[in-house]
Amino acid sequence: MEARITRRDFLGSALLASGAALLDGMTPAELIAQADDFTGYGGVGEYRFSNGNTWDVLTAGHTIRDRVYEPLPKDVIDTHETYDCLIVGGGISGLAAGLFFQRQAGPNKKCLILENHPIFGGEAKQNEFLVEGRRLIAHQGSAIYQIQYPHSFLAGFYDSIGLKTPQLTYQQWSGREPEFALSKTPYEAVGLETGRYGFWFGAKFGQKPGMWLIDPLGKNLQGAPVSEATRAEWLRWLKNEPREKTKFQRPQAEGDEISRYLDSISLEQHYMERFGLSRETIRTFLSPVEGGGSGLGPDALSAYSDYAFEMLHPLPQEDGGSDQMFPGGNATIARLMLKSLIPAAIAGADSVQDVCRNPVNFAALDEPASAAKVRLSATVIHVEHDGDASKAATVDTVYLQAGKLYRVKARSVVVAGGCWTAKHIVKDLPSTHRDAYAQFYRSPCMMANVAVRNWRFLYKMGMSGCRWFEGMGNYVEVCKLARTGIEDATVSPNSPTVLSMKVLYSYPGYSTEDQGHRGRGEMIGTAFRDYEKEIRQQFTEMFAGAGFDAQRDIAGIILNRWGHAYLSPQPGFFFGINGQPAAREVLRRAPFGRIAFANTDLAGAMDHRYSILEAKRAVEQLLDQVLIA
Repeated sequence: MEARITRRDFLGSALLASGAALLDGMTPAELIAQADDFTGYGGVGEYRFSNGNTWDVLTAGHTIRDRVYEPLPKDVIDTHETYDCLIVGGGISGLAAGLFFQRQAGPNKKCLILENHPIFGGEAKQNEFLVEGRRLIAHQGSAIYQIQYPHSFLAGFYDSIGLKTPQLTYQQWSGREPEFALSKTPYEAVGLETGRYGFWFGAKFGQKPGMWLIDPLGKNLQGAPVSEATRAEWLRWLKNEPREKTKFQRPQAEGDEISRYLDSISLEQHYMERFGLSRETIRTFLSPVEGGGSGLGPDALSAYSDYAFEMLHPLPQEDGGSDQMFPGGNATIARLMLKSLIPAAIAGADSVQDVCRNPVNFAALDEPASAAKVRLSATVIHVEHDGDASKAATVDTVYLQAGKLYRVKARSVVVAGGCWTAKHIVKDLPSTHRDAYAQFYRSPCMMANVAVRNWRFLYKMGMSGCRWFEGMGNYVEVCKLARTGIEDATVSPNSPTVLSMKVLYSYPGYSTEDQGHRGRGEMIGTAFRDYEKEIRQQFTEMFAGAGFDAQRDIAGIILNRWGHAYLSPQPGFFFGINGQPAAREVLRRAPFGRIAFANTDLAGAMDHRYSILEAKRAVEQLLDQVLIA
């Protein structure tokens, strides 16, 4: 358990097995040096230096929090550049803002996107492993892609960036062994319905050693070390059987009567009302997984957060679901957007296959003659109008890159980064907007991607996925992958795969804000080696009985730490409290001077589609109200 396997295995399988042909021209010393004890191993390929918030990204960001450059020093380097639109943040929302500006403002207008990570995409990035000669891909954060109705705005947008075949095709089962139904995403738990799923109960439930309950739904939880009352409550939840006396109608449109009621109560209260669950059952078995996709347990969240995603009304698929996923999550959509914005950035056609298979031409991102540019590893620390916001002709922006400060000017700015930086970097932000941003709370998430040489140990146990209720993370799932950018058309228990563990941090009983602070402290304060050891110990405890051996079977571990992964909307966030408007509307209703605000957190639902829609609104506000001439 003490061995540091990730570096050893990477050097062994990726370098020695290929005749020491070093990947991307890196020396062994450089490969080892990249894996510091916070960031850890980053994998192979273009995303190897950008697994979540690396130590460099974290420390650069903390200069904003700690006001290291206030007031600005005199040695700021003036680039003598002026742009028609400057965009803070190169995630989905920032890339979308660049595209909308380019398409609507005209071909001669200049746009610059400043992104603080070494590669674009924000949380829509991927990890890549090389295991047994096979390239494995997993998502770092933003994951789900849904088909929209054919004539909707989002469907047209997808088509415009080259996503012309919305229905994805997935790997097929291979081999002679009986087929297990596999999920298309790590969040579906298809095996729960087919009897190929397990619940693990450990020391928290008095089980030493721990015990498995395979097919918990089919067995009606018989054998689980819980009381009869808890079993009955939990089954109502698992089988989606609300209490008979509860008549619940789902929200039909944002702002309708039921959505406003849901926003007035916590998600925990809603579960208690709808399913008759006790607080103990919710906090033991549902938290933090069932948190409306907002990073915390349901006690800290608005009940409407569980339904906000549905208001975009995706097109149902033949199997009754709507969720799809590229192997690297929405990194594929980010790459398509970049290719549309800067065609030379990725060779080939505007197609999913080409942007997945062809490398990024980083030199093309910041070409002096290009009308649209993306500047990487550039942390914006200062945004301020040149004079009174109502009269200023330009906005002054200062960013930190490679230890130096640079200044650019712009006729307009879209702040597409998250609320936790926006409220600090816009220096002349009025008190109305500051007060609004004070009501935005973010929570952390760590995506731990564990590459295994095969998943036969799970197959032997009769599982394609499982859940546990103590320790690190909560669940893993074997997935069949969409056939975009991957070599293998089939999957079997012998296939190398990546098991993605979403690690959330909830502290039931504390406020939304406090839970976020405590989770961030825990995530940032834990060394890579300690997390790695904990993962290996946990997998050993749960799977060793089926022949799993961490030393042999784990090929690599990548941690993606996102300190502010989720907006966590408290009750009242969406529609306001006591007749007062919601804080998000203060930021959405109009630009502040020449600055407009985007990012998915203004919608209250962490979904890449909202990132796109918020960017559209922000750019149109600037074009209609600021850049008229």
